Amino acid sequence: MDLHVSLDGRRELTAQIYLQVRAAILDGRLRPGEALPPTRELAAALSVSRNTANAAYEKLAAEGFLTSRVGVGTFVSDLPFHGGAEPEVPTSPLRPRPMWDGMPDPPDLSAMGTRYDFRPGMPDARSFPFATWRAMLSRQLRDSATRLGMYGEPMGHAGLRASIARHVGLSRAVRATAADVMVTAGVQQAVDLIARVMLAPGDVVAVEDPCYPPVKRLFQAMGVRLVGVPVDAEGLVVSQLPEDAKLVYTSPSHQFPLGYALSLSRRLALLAWADRVDAVIVEDDYDSEFRWTGRPVEPLHALDRTGRVVYVSSFSKVLLPTLRVGFCVAPPSLHAALRKAKHLADWHSASPVQGALAEFIDAGLLAGHLRKMRRVYRARRDRMAIAFDQDFTEHLEPITSAAGLHMTAWLRTDRPGEDAAIIARAREQDVAMHSMALCGVDRVPRQGFVFGYGLIATDDVEEGLRRMRSAFT
Repeated sequence: MDLHVSLDGRRELTAQIYLQVRAAILDGRLRPGEALPPTRELAAALSVSRNTANAAYEKLAAEGFLTSRVGVGTFVSDLPFHGGAEPEVPTSPLRPRPMWDGMPDPPDLSAMGTRYDFRPGMPDARSFPFATWRAMLSRQLRDSATRLGMYGEPMGHAGLRASIARHVGLSRAVRATAADVMVTAGVQQAVDLIARVMLAPGDVVAVEDPCYPPVKRLFQAMGVRLVGVPVDAEGLVVSQLPEDAKLVYTSPSHQFPLGYALSLSRRLALLAWADRVDAVIVEDDYDSEFRWTGRPVEPLHALDRTGRVVYVSSFSKVLLPTLRVGFCVAPPSLHAALRKAKHLADWHSASPVQGALAEFIDAGLLAGHLRKMRRVYRARRDRMAIAFDQDFTEHLEPITSAAGLHMTAWLRTDRPGEDAAIIARAREQDVAMHSMALCGVDRVPRQGFVFGYGLIATDDVEEGLRRMRSAFT
């Protein structure tokens, strides 16, 4: 491995090399068994004689820090080095803006701490076709070898943009060409880039209240003025939108967290409002691929005739969150600015993953996977709906939702802190739950829970619900 040694002047060079390598071993930066660079290579890098480097290594070996094997190399001794001084970390005067001190830590959604996991927002990775995906990704790495040393297009892989345009055109009636699509690292980055392009500090942004917490915090971090707008059984209450809002973020097909769909009359009213006040609508069409009852709800984008809607979605719910592939569909007037913003943010998303996903979509595998997962998730949803109606009636008031991978329920009692106490008792039963309290914007929401059924195994649903019910008593 590369070894950084800094030499001061031309005196006692052997001692300087010796002390710095010794410190790296004691600090744990060089671990037992790790190889050191050959003395010839180290001497050339430091512009010293090989005898100087040899002398430092020999002293370290004599003290037991290094071992040498003829013809193989020099290695850190396989000994438990303890008692060395911890590396000194300087006290820094740097402090983040006060807003960051008050922001909650992000949840660790990578943790698998419970068997009966009812947290929302995560699909079933056990059903993902890993063997097929590995083959497609390997093919991309092999066939794109000449291009892998080059940077990619900020707007995304050309093939994937075309595949996404066809996919949302067929499945969601979104009118888009490949030129309208930008590939992002999930919906979160899509919203971030749109906001960077459209907003200035102090601008007013309207969001549903309750709202998807990460997006709420994203806007807060940007220094805009956030206004929560109530949601009822018809979705966002358009009549209460602030007249000075520059952007409204909404999930009209399956509102998070309540699950309501925005009624047609309000969809039309929202489009008219945006046109009148000169605002942009960011439509998050998350997990709309999973519909259980009624006819599919037409996205706002399909009704938009004036170019006010920017449509965002991702493959996190339908495939895997770890792919980190989302996208936005924007009008041509925003293409150039979004391309620049994406380039400044991270230049481009991972090219091999994009190429593999384009092949996955074009081969019909995404459509087949969705058909399979609809059957899996419907079985879990139906079991949970029956249990809530039969076994939780004295504790919960479920909200009927026609789509998505979660359902929401209010607590029938509203004793302060009751939701947190239930979550803590559920955790003792190896059950994970998600509180509505995290979703409030301008007002504290009524106590309740958001129950996901994407992550928990179908065979575990009934036992998980039984354990959960004990947490309510």
